[in-house]
Amino acid sequence: MVGCGAMGSIYAALFAESGHNVFVVDTNIAHVEAIKRSGLKITGASGERVIKFQAYTAVPPRKAELLVVAVKAMHLASAIPAIRALITPETMLVTIQNGLGAAEELVRTIKHRKIFVGVAQGFGASMPKPGLIHHSDMKAIRIGRFQPAPEGNRLGHLLKDLTSIWQNAGFETYTERDIRVAQWEKLICNVAYSALCALTGMTLGEVLRNEYISKISRAAAVEAWEIARDQNIPLSFDDPVKEVRNFGERMPNAKPSVLLDIEAGRPSEIDVINGAVPIEAEKVGSSAPVNSTLTNLVKSLERTRYE
Repeated sequence: MVGCGAMGSIYAALFAESGHNVFVVDTNIAHVEAIKRSGLKITGASGERVIKFQAYTAVPPRKAELLVVAVKAMHLASAIPAIRALITPETMLVTIQNGLGAAEELVRTIKHRKIFVGVAQGFGASMPKPGLIHHSDMKAIRIGRFQPAPEGNRLGHLLKDLTSIWQNAGFETYTERDIRVAQWEKLICNVAYSALCALTGMTLGEVLRNEYISKISRAAAVEAWEIARDQNIPLSFDDPVKEVRNFGERMPNAKPSVLLDIEAGRPSEIDVINGAVPIEAEKVGSSAPVNSTLTNLVKSLERTRYE
């Protein structure tokens, strides 16, 4: 596991619990040291327990059969040397990031044949302190490629094997023929909450219930849904408002990662979430004023507080 933040820790914990020999690499010294000392403590949706696995702040002299890249989008470029050091031609690599753009760039950069893209759908996790992860919800992992392999192709078989590995580790996991669908479906839900929670300090449920903020939330989601439709992305739903409402109702007390980053004084992933919508809109000759405005407001907040 390259990247052992809140989400990476959940992945590592479930794989370790299911019997895999797991090791993680992360630059968070305090978190790594806590895991080494006492194991990783998990609370919340997947139960309360302590799981032990190996953790490093520098890349160990080892290779991975399955490498999960769970660093945030803005840290992906700096993680490439670690990724290259850990893979062999036979390594299956799954990269899981929020939003649009980061996974695509990694696929172009690494040029590894057995690279797959994962989308964590309906997950919520936070790190209250080093060595402790609170898991607020877990729905599904969706795994695929940008260029689908034919059913009988070796990569197609590998994708099925990979899906089974995740399923056996306790994840509800689905094979996707076109991973862009899963990316967009998650993005539509994320844009409804990420920026607005960051700007207001509200949880998902508070945004959902607020008479005024909920209108902006719905507008951001509908705007992203319209751009996806203009790009001929075959989404599984026709009602984005219902979709984002169901998403928020699943974990009303959750804080999206952008808010958690703001609270912790870290740069956020707003550019690949709400900020991705206007970029995608330009590709079809359109615009995305709601998401563009929300992105600029969050970036202004970040500059005011942390620069």
